[in-house]
Amino acid sequence: MATNSTHTFKAEITQLLDIITNSIYTNRDIFLRELVSNASDAMDKVRFLSASGTELADAEAELRIDITCDKDAHVITVADTGIGMTSEELVENIGTIAHSGSATFMAEAAKNGTKADSIIGRFGVGFYSVFMVAREVSITTRSGQPGATPVVWTSTGTGSYTIAEAEGDNPRGTTIRITLKDEATEFADPERLRSIIREHSNFVSFPIFVDGERVNTQPALWREPKFQITKEQYDDFYTFLTYDSKAPQDTLHIAVDAPVQFNALLFVPDMTSGNFFNDPEKYGLDLYVRRVLIARRHKDLIPQYLGFMRGVVDTEDLPLNISRETLQENLLIGKIRSTVTKQVLARLTKLAQDDADAYANFWRNHHKVFKLGYGDYANRDAFADLLRFNSSADADAEGLTSLADYVSRMKDGQKDIYFISGTSREAIRLNPHGEIFRRKGIEVLYLYEPIDEFILDALRQYKDHDLVAAEQADMAALDAFADAEDTAAAPEALGADDERTFEDMIATMKSILGERVEDVRISRRLKDSPACLVSPDGGMSSQMQKMLQIMSKDTTPPVKILEINRDHAMARNLLRIFKKDRDDAFFRSATEHILESALLQEGYLDDPHALVARMNELLEKSSGWYAEIRHV
Repeated sequence: MATNSTHTFKAEITQLLDIITNSIYTNRDIFLRELVSNASDAMDKVRFLSASGTELADAEAELRIDITCDKDAHVITVADTGIGMTSEELVENIGTIAHSGSATFMAEAAKNGTKADSIIGRFGVGFYSVFMVAREVSITTRSGQPGATPVVWTSTGTGSYTIAEAEGDNPRGTTIRITLKDEATEFADPERLRSIIREHSNFVSFPIFVDGERVNTQPALWREPKFQITKEQYDDFYTFLTYDSKAPQDTLHIAVDAPVQFNALLFVPDMTSGNFFNDPEKYGLDLYVRRVLIARRHKDLIPQYLGFMRGVVDTEDLPLNISRETLQENLLIGKIRSTVTKQVLARLTKLAQDDADAYANFWRNHHKVFKLGYGDYANRDAFADLLRFNSSADADAEGLTSLADYVSRMKDGQKDIYFISGTSREAIRLNPHGEIFRRKGIEVLYLYEPIDEFILDALRQYKDHDLVAAEQADMAALDAFADAEDTAAAPEALGADDERTFEDMIATMKSILGERVEDVRISRRLKDSPACLVSPDGGMSSQMQKMLQIMSKDTTPPVKILEINRDHAMARNLLRIFKKDRDDAFFRSATEHILESALLQEGYLDDPHALVARMNELLEKSSGWYAEIRHV
């Protein structure tokens, strides 16, 4: 080749360079990541060839990347001690768009039965990202072949380049001198360059210096053998990654070979970030390909319900597009996501089995996010095992019970798992639907959060047991269990005539209430409360119905079945009134009051004015009767 020659880029370079520098890359910072990646590749080739016994120039030279900048001259220099290039290789690798020297090197290695997986580059366009910020670029390089002549490549990126022999005795490697455009002079600031390296290239395996200061001091722990890493190192890396001053609650170090090869280092923070529900789409794991950052907080690597997890995933197999900024294949990402999800769930399962207190701490910190996993049908069994609820078997509102714990305490012959919703333990205690379960001594799960019913509705079953809302329980199945509570205080049974009159009274109440109720019937579930509302057979629970109404902005009270406790003192008093006068105004008023009280108790009464007025009237009359009896 001539000592000094000018060449035209192959392909339609003017057009292609414009596309590459103005369309493919969306972030100008990327140019430094690409140059560092190329330098890392060049030094990996030296390491690979040295290990294979190939003779190289400057064999003892330290493998490193040195970046310097001249703020006044607006010049950046990126130098490495890698394999370098001959003038022919410059034409082939730099002069031809989309030709990758790294890809060729790996292909040759594969022919010889060896692998060079640490090579980052796959495409021959990464270098051209430099023209986003450069008005001129010169490459001074000397091949690692003994006796090779150093050469200089120069171009403004406008369609041609020159190659000339370099002056002086240059060492093996490549030095890229970048003269910045006027609008890109910010990159001549060493702190700006350090920031870019920390963001994108912090875990490159070779030391990177900016104006003599080592930048990438944090090792890529996920690439190291687990047995060599201390807890302090894991904690330090977590702090580096998240800026969280608290140590993580748990650490998961994964190395997977199939179905896709990747390493991951994941952390369970001590607390869920308060920003999660303010910005629920801001979650994910940092994605690296061969130690180079591709995407920060990549959502597709982990499901949203594990969005509290922080960490990194680094893969060898992931194909990228020519800019490395987007992925060509989502299939492999899906496989990584599936594997990571199973690994995290397995880790949480082991934590729950080995250390109940630690898992309880995890649950209290992260349950609001974790509960979003009710739609993960592929992992529903593992998800269900990790759920925790308060229960009637717990001594206080802070207790946690698993579905497996519930099943272990089920009565002989009990088939279903029962639950009841409420805003608090006290609210649930006052719910009439819980009375029969207390009477029978049957455990009930307490659901305090609206999402809980969505979860159990999505699961439907746990192992061989149906998940059933208390109000939808099969009364015949519950009647089969003996009462656990003392029933000696039960009122005297009604005679045959009163039985028939009570049935007439129930029918009259249905007539008074009309289409506002599906039916009025005698309750088999109540003991302490006078009445309650029950969804028609096969209907959804009250809590689920309320949530759906809120979402649809429907305030219409649902039409339900009104159940009357025949043994309650109020029902017996109304029977006495009804027997004397079936058209009694007080009886009609009391019937209205019973329905509205039941609606109020279930949160369906949107206008309480009539109820309050009727209550005040009843209090006025009853207080007069009471005063008369007491002779006040």
